[in-house]
Amino acid sequence: MKITILCVGKIKEKFFGDAVNEYLKRLSRYAKLEIKEYADEKTPDGAGEALEEEIRIKEGHRILSGWDENAYTFILAIDGKGYSSEAFAGKIEEVMLFGKSHIQFVIGGSLGLSDEVIKKGDVRLSFSNMTFPHQLMRVILLEQIYRAFRIMKNEPYHK
Repeated sequence: MKITILCVGKIKEKFFGDAVNEYLKRLSRYAKLEIKEYADEKTPDGAGEALEEEIRIKEGHRILSGWDENAYTFILAIDGKGYSSEAFAGKIEEVMLFGKSHIQFVIGGSLGLSDEVIKKGDVRLSFSNMTFPHQLMRVILLEQIYRAFRIMKNEPYHK
C-alpha cells in the first residue's frame, strides 16, 4: 500500500516535525508513505474574496502537479464526511479491497482548497467542524492513518 499526503505549507515548528517523523516511522510497517509539500501563498491582511480565490487556485495548481489520477483521494474539508476511527479504518480497507494500491490525502492551506481540487477527490473527509492549522492537521491525519492500520490488523491501539 502506498499513501501520499499532498499538503500546502511546510512544517515550521520542531515539535510538529518530531510528531510527523514519529508517525512516519510507525507507519513504515504498514505502508510506503510520502509527503509532498507545496508552497503556500502569502495572504495579505484584509485580502478580499477575489484575492483569496486567486490564492486557492495557485495553491491548487501546485497540488495538482503531484496528483496521481489512479489513487483514491481523500480531500480534507470541514464540510466533509466524519468517520469514527473504526469506520475510517473500514473505509481504507474497503478502498484496498477494491483494488486501489495508492491512497492520497489532500490538506489545503490556510484558505482551504480550490474548487478544482475538491471536485477531483473521491471523498471529502472531515475530522471536526473546527478549524485546525495545517501543520497540526498533518499530525492528526498521520495518527488516524496509523490507528486505522492498527485496527485493520487487529492490533491494540489506545482508545
